[in-house]
Amino acid sequence: MIKEIQAKVLLSSAKRPDPWFGIKYNMNLYRGCQHQCIYCDSRSECYQIENFADILIKANAIDLLRKELSRKRIKGTVGTGSMNDPYMPLEAKVNLTGRALQVIAEFRFGVHILTKSDLVLRDVALLREISREYAAVSFTITTADDDLGKKLEPGAALVSQRFEAMRVLAAEGILTGVMLMPVLPFIEDNEDNIAQIVARARECGASYIIASFGMTLRDRQRAYYYGQLDKLFPGLRNKYEVRFGDQYSCCAINAGKLEKLFHELCSRYGIATRIPQYAPRTAEQMRLF
Repeated sequence: MIKEIQAKVLLSSAKRPDPWFGIKYNMNLYRGCQHQCIYCDSRSECYQIENFADILIKANAIDLLRKELSRKRIKGTVGTGSMNDPYMPLEAKVNLTGRALQVIAEFRFGVHILTKSDLVLRDVALLREISREYAAVSFTITTADDDLGKKLEPGAALVSQRFEAMRVLAAEGILTGVMLMPVLPFIEDNEDNIAQIVARARECGASYIIASFGMTLRDRQRAYYYGQLDKLFPGLRNKYEVRFGDQYSCCAINAGKLEKLFHELCSRYGIATRIPQYAPRTAEQMRLF
């Protein structure tokens, strides 16, 4: 189901930018997501999304964004993509993200886009304009293999397409990199996979890779994920239940070893392991003489 809704508030604010993504203001233009990644934390009961396959379009989002940004006294990065992908297939028709970027450019705020789609290339010109302040695009990439990626993230662009989009953005001078998270235990947590992702990111001009070696599993998220494991990886569910029980945070197998390899490779290739932060410009003091 796809339907329009009226939102009361669009942006949520933090006292200071979060240390992982540098986001000061968080923006979700949709509820639900067409990518239907099997591990998505947004299915968790705390987010109160009854059916994550239903897509709710915040029809008044652009008016709200204009109103809320006009009242912000502190410049900061507007982040989008934490609860759903701002470039899910529906965006090609609705253009809610594209219109939001126009408003962000007008008010000269920064932006950090988290996505699994190459549709972001549609808005390269807007991102170049916003990058005069600050613009970053982070592609979630947790496997270097297209076939595995299609199993885990059935509605998202192929991993190879994301890498190529990264190459284009980097060539355009736009800050871009990888979110290497989650790393799924027993599926993606091997040295070869991590090494391939870092090497490919380097080839495609990534400036940074933000990594976390493990995943979350809670209530409805766990139930859905285990159901998908039964279909896609028969027998694997039992390994999760034995090793993790009801734990919320599930570390990748040999997480310490993988993290060490990751940092060694990033150091060798000159890739940052944290995203460069936005520093709002301050007006220069005019001289009297």
